[in-house]
Amino acid sequence: MFLFLMLCFRGKLGRYPPWPGKVVSPPKDLKKPRGKKCFFVKFFGTEDHAWIKVEQLKPYHPHKEEMIKINKGKRFQQAVDAVEEYLKKAKGKEQPVKDDPHFHHFLLSQSEKVRGDAPISKRLKIIEEDTGSTSIQAADSTAVNGSITPTDKRIGFLGLGLMGSGIVSNLLKMGHVVTVWNRTAEKCDLFIQEGARLGRTPAEVVSMCDITFSCVSDPKAARDLVLGPSGVLQGIRPGKCYVEMSTVDPETITELSQVITSRGGRFLEAPVSGSQQLSNDGMLVIVAAGDRSVYEDCSSCFQAMGKTSFFLGEAGNAARMMLILNMVQGSFMATIAEGLTLAQATGQSQQTFLDILCQGQMASTFVDQKCQNILQGNFKPDYYLKHIQKDLRLAISMGDSANHPTPMAAAANEVYKRAKALDQSDNDMSAVYRAYIH
Repeated sequence: MFLFLMLCFRGKLGRYPPWPGKVVSPPKDLKKPRGKKCFFVKFFGTEDHAWIKVEQLKPYHPHKEEMIKINKGKRFQQAVDAVEEYLKKAKGKEQPVKDDPHFHHFLLSQSEKVRGDAPISKRLKIIEEDTGSTSIQAADSTAVNGSITPTDKRIGFLGLGLMGSGIVSNLLKMGHVVTVWNRTAEKCDLFIQEGARLGRTPAEVVSMCDITFSCVSDPKAARDLVLGPSGVLQGIRPGKCYVEMSTVDPETITELSQVITSRGGRFLEAPVSGSQQLSNDGMLVIVAAGDRSVYEDCSSCFQAMGKTSFFLGEAGNAARMMLILNMVQGSFMATIAEGLTLAQATGQSQQTFLDILCQGQMASTFVDQKCQNILQGNFKPDYYLKHIQKDLRLAISMGDSANHPTPMAAAANEVYKRAKALDQSDNDMSAVYRAYIH
């Protein structure tokens, strides 16, 4: 995979220029640095190597002429010539990198500038479990040519909210052809600049694309998108694929699956577990169910947007699993907020409470980030409070349908409802803290 490296960090001599490089396999004894997802890259013309963050990369061929016009330097042209020569000789076959004398010096020289944790490149590993579910997991590096090979199918995406925006950005970065639509059309502008195409209506997007994803706020929005004027259903033809990524109830999934397949379409549900930050980083967990062949057709898309993907069988199972997951997460967040406020009410240091918590068995990035944001009064949404309350409500209803008690979720739901009454709906779920202090 060839890329122009948009190195956004600064060195002693200022910002590094765009430079052509190739994703390669790192030496086996090299530990991946922590932080955002990155590629291990060989620089043409210098034979240096480094971990490079995904946001600092652009595909080689689409940007080649643009970068040549910007950079007139002789060394840059020599590097481009080296890429072209390599392509001719390789004939599409990429070779693994060998450890070389330049490597360690370059990595050390860049260690304060380039940091990364999870590699972007992934291969599929299918795991069949006793339950019959399947997971597609990210492998540990550049096992298949060091890159994601994007599907040649045309991808549509409906809904550019907190989660959808990050998903679309990663689909584009990984070379997918994407057509977008959003109810507020202005949100499409940034993605058009990044190379996406614009659909005027959901029906038009579906008619233009082979696989169309949607990610909207709740069951009503999901139904309206499919069944409303100029909706998805009007664009469905035999063979068209529709993937519902919204977190909704299983009854909504069953209804959407039936209407899509009644027109000859193929249906998959694939709600995601994560947050805006994880969406931006391409580290979501995808939980899918429905048409297995659609799941397989979406493999490169799921690799681009997530770290792991599970297939759970018939449509409706993914909705059930996601509601359970979010029920647990929402209840846990409310309990953490309760603990923080009880610490304050009893004269204990909230920071000390957090420090102790993060040294114990419940230590996690989620706990640390949410608590730190609470202590700083930062409730910028990473996952909307109104959406986690909706998920709790749907999970409680699902429990009722199964004649299964959900008293913990019911108690947490009441706290979130109070937070909503305090105008916290559009803040992060951690703003449930404010329900305890007002």
